[in-house]
Amino acid sequence: MSAVEPDVPGVDPTVPSVARMYDYYLGGKDHFPSDREAAEKIIAIVPEVRETARDNRAFIGKAVRLMAEQGVRQFLDIGAGLPTQENVHQVAQRIVPDARVVYVDNDPIVLSHARALLADNPHTVAVWGDVTDPAALLRDPEVAAHLDFGRPVGLLMSAVLHFVPGDQQTSDIVKTLRAPLVPGSHLLISHFYTPDTDDPKVKAGQQVYRATRPGALIARSLRQIAAYFDGLSLLEPGLVPVKSWRPDSELDREIAVDLAVPGLVGAVGRLA
Repeated sequence: MSAVEPDVPGVDPTVPSVARMYDYYLGGKDHFPSDREAAEKIIAIVPEVRETARDNRAFIGKAVRLMAEQGVRQFLDIGAGLPTQENVHQVAQRIVPDARVVYVDNDPIVLSHARALLADNPHTVAVWGDVTDPAALLRDPEVAAHLDFGRPVGLLMSAVLHFVPGDQQTSDIVKTLRAPLVPGSHLLISHFYTPDTDDPKVKAGQQVYRATRPGALIARSLRQIAAYFDGLSLLEPGLVPVKSWRPDSELDREIAVDLAVPGLVGAVGRLA
């Protein structure tokens, strides 16, 4: 356990968790009836949500692989979620066997599973932390001991900032977490986007997420999401739907980027 970890309350299986809902979308097994019920409500509203979750995992894997190939040897994954296939440490350590990875989450089930998975991996740790208190997260003794911020770090915030309601708060979170990064570091963000906040599907989905542990799902504009990368060089193809970020198949490459519908967009920026 992290030295600064607070007394985390026991898991309430009656309250849906976004981490466990995401696990359900991905076909995992770590969820309760309340999670499945909430997730099925979202699937009824947005049938493609399962595919989007898989596309987001693929985006993370491709980006981490690229970072490792470009010399990044350390990764900080905030809001890591439940362990699944092709986790960050698996992708990175396939290229760099001694790559160091810190997973951060505030869900006790996530931490329990991650620590069990990583028991025999000295280069990877899982610590308690909350994205809404980024300064405390960076001060965590395990984070400080495991990562050298004098060298490039791959900072990942995948599908986490849209659970933080305040626009200024999310901006401050990103600025705080970016502050210690040195040239050669990379920032990965994926985020729920909509061109129309009055979209009935968006409003219906937000109503479901109000009953979850974070209690919110905030859709932001491309301009707002792009601002998180101010001062960084965006890697091609820039800020796009996660499915369109360097697609692997010829079929996916032929699909036009469509930003006229709500979805999950992502990008990777490099600090020069």
